[in-house]
Amino acid sequence: MTDLSAKVAEDQNNVSAKGPFQRLLRTIGPGFITGASDDDPSGIGTYSQAGAQLGFSISWTLLFTFPLMAAIQEIAARLGRTTGRGISGNLCRHYPVSLSWFVVTLVFVANVVNIGADLSAMGDALKLLVGGPSSLYVVLFGAICISAIVFLNYSRYVTVLKWTTLSLFAYVGALFLAHVSWGDAVSGILIPRISWNETFFTTLLAILGTTISPYLFFWQASEEVEEQQLDPKAKPLRWAPWQASPAFSRIRADTLMGMAFSNLIAIAIVITSAATLHKAGVTDIGSSTDAAKALEPVAGRFAFVIFAAGIIGTGLLAVPVLAGSAAYAVGEAFRWPVGLERRPKEAVAFYATLASAGALGMGIMFTPIDPIKALYWSAVINGVCAVPVMAVMMQMTHRRDIMGEFPVQGWLRALGWLSTLVMSLCVLGLVLQWVL
Repeated sequence: MTDLSAKVAEDQNNVSAKGPFQRLLRTIGPGFITGASDDDPSGIGTYSQAGAQLGFSISWTLLFTFPLMAAIQEIAARLGRTTGRGISGNLCRHYPVSLSWFVVTLVFVANVVNIGADLSAMGDALKLLVGGPSSLYVVLFGAICISAIVFLNYSRYVTVLKWTTLSLFAYVGALFLAHVSWGDAVSGILIPRISWNETFFTTLLAILGTTISPYLFFWQASEEVEEQQLDPKAKPLRWAPWQASPAFSRIRADTLMGMAFSNLIAIAIVITSAATLHKAGVTDIGSSTDAAKALEPVAGRFAFVIFAAGIIGTGLLAVPVLAGSAAYAVGEAFRWPVGLERRPKEAVAFYATLASAGALGMGIMFTPIDPIKALYWSAVINGVCAVPVMAVMMQMTHRRDIMGEFPVQGWLRALGWLSTLVMSLCVLGLVLQWVL
């Protein structure tokens, strides 16, 4: 542990002349990886459907969600860095056990279902590209994702995740292969348009549920704890207040970059789908692979290949994050030794939970459950779970007995509560849709 910490600290401080890109890789951290993992195969399916159904007019919603998701993710990161514990670790110490287990159970179930849906999309994407059995590819991808997170040491694994974020540029490539009417596209981003019909509000709920998900909160908070523990000089901020200013500045820059990157890629997918599928009258997209298949006759073989390959790359990034956040949530609730910087034999229960989440996700492929319906229900569970998690997190980060000298205040707190209110209205809208 000491040798690893020293190595990571040395790597982070070594910004010698290997080029600006490698220096950027050392600068970006949990916030950037979290933002990139938000564009998982299920999210790609949501954004593709949004663009196909509603065209450019839905793009503005992604600009609207940016400050909300950036604020709530920064709050989660501050909680981890200030207290030295993740969300679940703080929740089980300061709130009733029943609330803790309600939240942890919802997060674990939602993550497992999401893993299953993402692996299914990855398997289908590889089948589209090279043929063969998608079920075999599901097992292969699941094994690769879980093996990497279990057996690679933390510093090397984080480097792998950072490089994997490059797969998202596939959607920038697909964007420039589409024949986009840029005047209409920019107008769709900058001018809010609301259509008072079921299709618009269902799509809006899906976009908000995709961009603001509980697993992202748990992952970023816990990774801030990991990063702090790997730096021999860093301490939780409530016991080392002199470290707060540079730590908060880094968290803000990292989170803003990550969420901006996430939303730019999402906008690229929406615009690509609007310029190709919507324009051609293709409006029924059930998944990310459906979008890839529909794209080929409209935008050409190369655009199809790029889009399908992007599904695989984003899945390789998102599945480990989903499994890892589930393991953090459960492990901290049980007060087990947790952390990717630990060797498997030092945190057996934590890694067993992580592997179980991945295995259960793979298992969905071999049940009668429809992966597309599973994806829908994971979005529903995520939306329902997000509201209590966000509300409790906002309360925790305002309590001085938890945050010490650094409770979240001012505009950041206002944006956090606004984000919570928006998600609450989304869940209410979903319930009303069911009832009516």
